[in-house]
This record gives sequence, structure tokens and C-alpha cells, in this order.
Amino acid sequence: MKNSFGLTLANRGVIIGAVKASDLIDMAQRAEASGVFDAVWVGDSLLAKPRLESVTLLSALASVTKKVRLAVGCMATFPHRHPVLFAQQWASLDVISNGRSWLVVCVGGPNEQSAAQAREHAVMGIKAEERMARLEEGIVILCKLFSEKRATHYGRFYRFEDVTLEPRPVQKPCPIWIASNPTGLTWKDGASAPEAVIERSFRRVARYADGWMTNKVSPDQFKQQWARILEMAREEGRDPAKLGNALYHNINIQEDRKAALQESKAFLDKYYTSNFSAAFVEGFTTGGNPKQCIQELKNYFNAGIEHITLRLTSWDQQGQLQRFLSEVAPAFAS
Repeated sequence: MKNSFGLTLANRGVIIGAVKASDLIDMAQRAEASGVFDAVWVGDSLLAKPRLESVTLLSALASVTKKVRLAVGCMATFPHRHPVLFAQQWASLDVISNGRSWLVVCVGGPNEQSAAQAREHAVMGIKAEERMARLEEGIVILCKLFSEKRATHYGRFYRFEDVTLEPRPVQKPCPIWIASNPTGLTWKDGASAPEAVIERSFRRVARYADGWMTNKVSPDQFKQQWARILEMAREEGRDPAKLGNALYHNINIQEDRKAALQESKAFLDKYYTSNFSAAFVEGFTTGGNPKQCIQELKNYFNAGIEHITLRLTSWDQQGQLQRFLSEVAPAFAS
């Protein structure tokens, strides 16, 4: 998977008028046919940032593709979903896709992020402060159900006995990653969390996850943070070499870098119902002419990032995909 690309489909774009559902299907097929992309990604949210539901969309994509991995990044509603029901849904996706699923979970946003986010937690009956513990327990339960017959669990939030999941995933083990960036919080326009929160966030990855997805980091920041997670994995008695990493990133290809970043800001502001600073957008986006984009992406790969999934922060989704395939991707052909 090293030095590979993913395409992040803007499934919220159906709500904000950027794409139609049929465009997402077509772009996934184009991504696979190109041979450039290792994976096709979708986002996830319920009421905070409404969009096409992630598992449903991935199941549709499984029926029209054969090779690309089918990924969600990140599954912000994971703490809201009952792990037993979700385990069956995700295992079914893995069977339908013949072992191509890629699950990346996250804790979602706090109540302070927005009124819509607070309402989402309230509607689902979840206390915002329980998100992290629910995520951890959910991962433990999925691992049990994916690997054990007659699994039993007595936890803080869920309890069950003698549960056998059928069908089980094709992949053994079925990968479960965690997405986080405590040093660049989206809901705080890229501001960092306190050191204690950063420590817990990285430790969670090292203890529970098969890999780490992050965003809004420079190549140097990534190197420092990834080294810290790998050291924590050693402390947890795990083999650091078995952990993978990925960058969730944006791209806008235009001859004028300023214009590329301006369009990206307008797109992201609408997508997240926010008003991001120019600095936040620049840290989250590769923008400019093809030569500039190629160099920025190479810098990330050179820093040790193994997989970069790119969301096209433009109202011309199909046009930007074509520009990436014809003007940027050839520079990375092996």
C-alpha cells in the first residue's frame, strides 16, 4: 500500500449540490479503471453534516467495482452505532466486496462543535463525553465478533453472551483503523488540543488500531507524530511494523494557487457549514498548478505517509478528477 492514492468521494456533495449520486458511482468506476487509485473513500455523519449513509453507499460501490478497496474515513457515527448490529453490516460489506472493506473510525465532534452535532448526540442517546470510551469498547467488540464463535462481552456500555456473527468478514483480520488529529481540530479551525488529550489520542491508536489516519499536518509534523505513535505501540507490546498510516487530504488543481485555495475554502465552508481561516484551508489542501501539487504530494510520501486519499475541493468534481489523472498522477507512476 505504500505510496498509494485513494479518491474521497464527496458524499455530502449530494446534499449541498456539488454532485449527484450517479456522479459518485461514475467517479468510483473511473477511479478503478484508471489504475491510479488503490481505494475509494466516503465520509460519514448523521445530523451534524448530513450525506448519503456510508455503509449503504459503499455497498452500492461494491456492486460496480472489483479491485479498489472500499473505505470509510472517518466513521464519525461509530460511537452511535450498536457494535453487534454494525459488525454484521460491516462483515456483510466485506463479503459482498470479497474482502475489500477498510474501516476507519473516529469519535466525531463534541457538542461545542455545533448545535447540529449536539443534537445528533442527543437524538442517538449518547453523551458527548462518552464518545472515546464507546469507540474503544466498540473496537474490542468488533474484534471479538469478527474472530470468535460464541463471543461474550461484559463492558461499560454493552453486554452480551454467546453471540456468533454470521457471515464473518472475508479478511482475517478485518482491518480497523482510527482517525484522529488532536493537534489540528477541525471544529477549532485547526487549533491544538491540550497535551493530555494528544497523549490519550495517540495512545488509543497505539493500543487498539491497525492503522492511523490523520489530516491537517505538515510532512514534518506527521513524521514527529507517527514516530510517537510507533513508540507507544512498542510500549503496548505490539509490533509497530504492522501499523499502517494514511493522510486524509484535499486537492484543487488550478494554474493560480490563490484561486485554487479560494475555491477550496468556499467548498469546505459549505461542506462543513463553517467559516475556516485561509491558514486552515492551506494546511488541509494541496492547491495550485500540477507541478506544485506533485511536489507537495511527494513531500508527504517522502515523510513516510503510505496512503493519501484526496477529496476534490471543487464544484467541478469530474473536471478535477480528470486533471488529477492526466496532469498529476503520471508523476507517481511506478
